[in-house]
Amino acid sequence: MKRSTSASWTVPQPSWLIVALLTWLLATAWIRPLMAPDEGRYGGVALAMLRSGDWLVPRLDGLPFFHKPPLFYWIGAAAMAVTGPVEWAARLPSILGGGAAAAALFLFLRRWSTARLALLSTVVLVTTPFFFLGAQFANLDMLVAGCISGTVLLAAGAALAREREEPWRALLAGAYLFAAAGLLAKGLIGLVLPALVIAAWCAATRRLAALRLALWLPGWAVLLIVAGPWFVAMQMKYPEFFDYFVVTQHFRRFASTGFNNEHGFWFYLPVLAGLTLPWFAWVFVPRGADDSARHRQPDIDRLMWIWLAVIVVFFSLPRSKLVGYVLPALPPLAYLIAQRVLAGRSLEALLPRVRATTLAAAVVCIGCVIAVAMYASPPGTRLKLPAGQAVAPGDQVLMLDSYHYEIPFYWNLREPVLVSDDWKAAALDTRDNWRKEISDAARFDPAHAARTLVDRTQLADTLCVPRTTWLVGSNTAQLANPWLFRAQLVAVNDGLAAWRFAGSPTGDPHCLDAPLAPAPASAQSPGTHGDE
Repeated sequence: MKRSTSASWTVPQPSWLIVALLTWLLATAWIRPLMAPDEGRYGGVALAMLRSGDWLVPRLDGLPFFHKPPLFYWIGAAAMAVTGPVEWAARLPSILGGGAAAAALFLFLRRWSTARLALLSTVVLVTTPFFFLGAQFANLDMLVAGCISGTVLLAAGAALAREREEPWRALLAGAYLFAAAGLLAKGLIGLVLPALVIAAWCAATRRLAALRLALWLPGWAVLLIVAGPWFVAMQMKYPEFFDYFVVTQHFRRFASTGFNNEHGFWFYLPVLAGLTLPWFAWVFVPRGADDSARHRQPDIDRLMWIWLAVIVVFFSLPRSKLVGYVLPALPPLAYLIAQRVLAGRSLEALLPRVRATTLAAAVVCIGCVIAVAMYASPPGTRLKLPAGQAVAPGDQVLMLDSYHYEIPFYWNLREPVLVSDDWKAAALDTRDNWRKEISDAARFDPAHAARTLVDRTQLADTLCVPRTTWLVGSNTAQLANPWLFRAQLVAVNDGLAAWRFAGSPTGDPHCLDAPLAPAPASAQSPGTHGDE
């Protein structure tokens, strides 16, 4: 073990630390169901990729889904190929992104700062509730945050090593590799944001010569070889891909005001302060008496301040804001908090307070996961079919007037579901919701969409067939669809219900015309009404 200047501060070897980081992030990744819509959506797309065997085109309900690139789905599908559809495997891409960010921060600071600051910064980062929950959440934000962190820290390390005439090419190649991963994780921000951070840092520290590393041809070869083929393949297969993925999902989305979650410019300041407690409270503790300039590292400090500012300002500019967008700002914030904790204080006297804050932060992390598990699980995660009933091969599943992302995952469906809605009106809807996602995806495969997107007026054609259909909809859906009284109610949970409809053995096109009266409550089996 390598020891810092105080015998009380033991710094583990990097390999052991990385194992500990991943163990901590994995420890609670299995205890709660997937949340809707994000976790159900991204976990479902990864599972669909595995089921279909098409590892090139991400698909939502069988339709090409180009909101984001495929890296998250590749990792999730590979994990589920081993484990099956379980929650922690669906969250593994985020866990790996969090592990990459924490490991990169530790290794960078261990080399260019002090061992104790490297260790404390990493501990602060992984026990910050915002970071911990981000790594436990199956969407793309933490994965791209890990890629951005790796790119920034490897590029900065390459610039510092080159100045000292130390080996730098492997570090810079790694930065380009992480940038390629960032492109495949969430698109252009995986390249643009690290470039902005490094360019601003080079300008602020008068390292203008280091900017020439941005033109390093071997690095660009790495980036293009790793990230280029998927984008080229999609453009060749789908001519509208560039306009939709680059123009709409990047530039129009950034500039538009028609998307959800609109907030003011100030939004991320309270988010960062509140979701990083109790560590953020150290910002208000006065510095120690011996916090002199000799303890500072101006180049590293400026890198972290610039990194934090670039991420927060960039995502504060558009009107649409989601909390997870600023996850890439957490590694530099963790460094700045750790620096404030250590500022001019005796290490021996400080250690009990650091341990207490770490324990409190870890308890908050676990408590947040438990709270989310108790209060934020969508109905579809608990809409279980009763024992002895299951969707058989050849059966069809139809969702009425809504798409519940998590149900294909939890019902372990191997085929896309049918979705009933007013699809002509949905195609004109500009709101950012499930209808728009599926309508947009339908543009890339109209033939498949014609088979799975069922207009409300065509329900009889879909259901009056010699085939069993499992229906999912609101538990009040019978008011708008009286023919549901012909179906067997098999499960009800939190406003959502499932029915089994036997269809018509003769293919009678009028099988929905004459609804039956509802069966008396005493005639229904108690076991068919709830979640088991």
